[in-house]
This record gives sequence, C-alpha cells and structure tokens, in this order.
Amino acid sequence: MERTAAKLLRQRPADTVTIIFLVFLATLTLFFYRAVPKALILTVLYLSLIAVQIFLLHIKDKGKFAGVFYDLIFPTICVLVIFDSLEWVVHYVNPQDIDPLLIRIDSLMFGNHPTIMLERYMNPVFTDILQIAYSTYYFIPVSYGAVLLLNNQREEFNISLFLILFCFYLSYLGYILFPALGPRFYLSHLQTTELQGFLVAEPLMNLLNRLEGIKRDAFPSGHTAITLTVLYLSFNYRRKLFWIYLPAVTALIFAAVYCRYHYVIDIMAGVVLTILTIISGQWYYRLWERWQKNIYKRILL
Repeated sequence: MERTAAKLLRQRPADTVTIIFLVFLATLTLFFYRAVPKALILTVLYLSLIAVQIFLLHIKDKGKFAGVFYDLIFPTICVLVIFDSLEWVVHYVNPQDIDPLLIRIDSLMFGNHPTIMLERYMNPVFTDILQIAYSTYYFIPVSYGAVLLLNNQREEFNISLFLILFCFYLSYLGYILFPALGPRFYLSHLQTTELQGFLVAEPLMNLLNRLEGIKRDAFPSGHTAITLTVLYLSFNYRRKLFWIYLPAVTALIFAAVYCRYHYVIDIMAGVVLTILTIISGQWYYRLWERWQKNIYKRILL
C-alpha cells in the first residue's frame, strides 16, 4: 500500500490529483450505493478513467498523438465526464440544497435579488454578448494549454495543468458539499422579464442546458474560479494571452449573474477558491519538485 502511494505521488501532479479524485468519487458512490441511481455504472466509469490514466502514463512517449492525448485531450475528457456524472451523484449523497441560504446572503448584501435588479439593464444585444462571454469558459483553459504546448513551455504547462485540474476538482467537491441550483431555477418565479437575446443568446442557452442538464453546480462558481486561475497563470507564463483573456473573463464573471446562472455569493466563493487553488496547489507543486530532485540525487549517488 505504501509503495503504491509513493509511486502515485511520484507521477506528474496533474495525473496524481486526477487519480485521487476519481478514487474519491468511486468510494463515495460505493458508500452511497443504495441511494445513487446509477451507482454501478458510475463506479465502472470512474475506475475506467483511472485505468485509462494509468495506461496513458505508460504510452505517453510513444508518438505525438499519444503525447497530445495524454497532455490535453484526456484531461479535457476527464473534466467533462466527471462533471456530467455529478448529475447522478450530488443530489443523492447530499439532498439538501443551500439556495435559500445563498439567496438570503445576496439579499442582505444588496437589499434585493441581484438578478432581479439587473432586469432594468437588459438589452438583447448586451445579452448576446454576455452569453457568448459566458460560453468562452469552455475554451479558455484548453486554448491556454494548447498555446503553451505549441510554444514548448513544458514546465509551465505541467504546473498550469495541475492547478487548473486541481481547481476543477475542488469546485466539484464544493458542489457535493454545498449543492445549489442557482437563481435561474430558484428565482424564476420572481423574475418579471425573460432573458432575450438578439441572435445567439437563446440558442446558446438552450445548447448549454442540453449539455449540462440540471446540476447543482452553482456554489462555488467554477466559471469564476477556473477562468481567474487561467488569468493568473497566463499573466505569469504567457502575458499576451492575459490581455486577450482579461476582457472575456471580466464579461464572463458579470454574465454569470446577469444570465442568472449564479448568485453573487457564488462569484465571491469562486474568487476564494482561486486563491485556495493557487496557494495550496503551488505549495504542493514545489514540494513535489523538491522530492523529485532528491530522488534524482539519490540515483546519481
């Protein structure tokens, strides 16, 4: 057991955190086996992803496609598949939504519900722009990683991939601990105006609704945490991308409330999650680097 743990921790941190989180999800699903509707399917899914991750560790150097699949494609698939699976996990292991609490906090801060307050500023073209900005969330992390790989910034890519995956998995843990649907479901009966775009907002909303389904993924705001993490990384490792991402991320965070996906307190929690990710993630990564150097020195001696 100790040898297995040591071998796991010697791997690239991005791979280690993925395997650990998948083991956690598989264990959680088995623990709540009777409550989770698709427990067997989910357990097989999580174990299969672990097996693929381990397999990729052995073939990652056998050709360019294997390397790209290991570095970029599989982490993306993993994040999306795990997120999709949470629809069948969160509500069944923690059925108490915290939306009423989040609504009260927002009301205490603003004296009203922010999504209702924003109705007076709604404009079809503005709604289109913000819905597009919100949708860039799915491309910002991948484009950032691809640019690093294309520019042979291997070390920067490795730490970036780890921090981004770490942030994703922490946000997923947040959904399990603090399930919330968000204002588009809980406050829909109070909204006096429907969100209407000019050309693309409604098709994009419908597409996202079909892809994401109904998930309790409002708190903390993963959109905020992930994009701010990428913004931080791009500022440090690819400054030109930072200036490209900055307006998109700013609009995305505002759109999260304007388009009724999140409460303001979700956004604030997303900022806290970003800080937690960067501080704890970089601490672990530096620790791992020292460990790797010590192992290398022992081999030389």
